[in-house]
Amino acid sequence: MKAKATIRLEFSTEQQAETILKSLKPETEHPTTTRSHTALQKEGKNLTLKVEAKDTVALRATLNAYLRWINSILNVFRVVETQ
Repeated sequence: MKAKATIRLEFSTEQQAETILKSLKPETEHPTTTRSHTALQKEGKNLTLKVEAKDTVALRATLNAYLRWINSILNVFRVVETQ
């Protein structure tokens, strides 16, 4: 069974989207597992995350990992902005 998900995220600035794309690009090029494949695409301030996985467990794990990484990057942005 194949499982797929597409998530589109809008960021405050185009620079934020670009930074997140560049930060996560190595993960999409060299995944740690063969159970899922991820693609990222930037359009202006939007970032589209597409995940294909062999099963729903792998899909959920991959989505959780990428969303946590994105959240961590956004937290760094917030800290930097307050400095």
